[in-house]
Amino acid sequence: MGNQTTFQDLFKKGILESFEEMADLSILNVFLGLTITLLVALFIFKIYKHTFQGVVYSHSFNTSLVMLSMVTSLVIMTISSNIILSLGMVGALSIVRFRAAIKDPRDIVFMFWAVSAGIASGAGIYSIAICGTLFIGLVVYIMSKKKTSETSYLLIIKYQNSAIRSILPIFKKIDHTIKSKVVSNGVTELTLELNKVINTNYVEILSDIEGVHSAVLIKYNGDYAE
Repeated sequence: MGNQTTFQDLFKKGILESFEEMADLSILNVFLGLTITLLVALFIFKIYKHTFQGVVYSHSFNTSLVMLSMVTSLVIMTISSNIILSLGMVGALSIVRFRAAIKDPRDIVFMFWAVSAGIASGAGIYSIAICGTLFIGLVVYIMSKKKTSETSYLLIIKYQNSAIRSILPIFKKIDHTIKSKVVSNGVTELTLELNKVINTNYVEILSDIEGVHSAVLIKYNGDYAE
């Protein structure tokens, strides 16, 4: 009975060990961890910028990825060295709510990537942070290039129904698939998906036809247009 260890004893022992670990966390180690986190986050920054395929590139969102990695790393350093702070941090973060609208699922993946890199660097597992980031970056770069090569185009043409006879010969020369057709008051708006675009001269030809109000060619990536 005298040698029985209670939960209170274990808790006190954990606190003492946490203070010893905190003492070992020198300024040099903190600076090293944040530096590696910054380098990893800048790599993520470059990958996001060079593989972005959305409508409008957001520099502020990309910058926030770097800040997110560094803040996460700092939090992990803090809670890993002190059990009391770790319990308090869990309680504090449980009441935080993020309400930023993320339209592209790809942005959510980059945020999770930045957080994961910050966790690995903050925990001092630099090999996972560096090697994992390099490997993921390579995969993202290769997949983004493949996606770009498969990009198709949308041709949106608005014309009077009387001009269809002049338009049909041009349509026969284009490898296309009809996506939508809207007819209202003698005016047709036709959306075509072009499977191959060699030149864009037919856009000017279509726009010069009498009865054609507009002809627009848009780069299309499946989820959104550019």
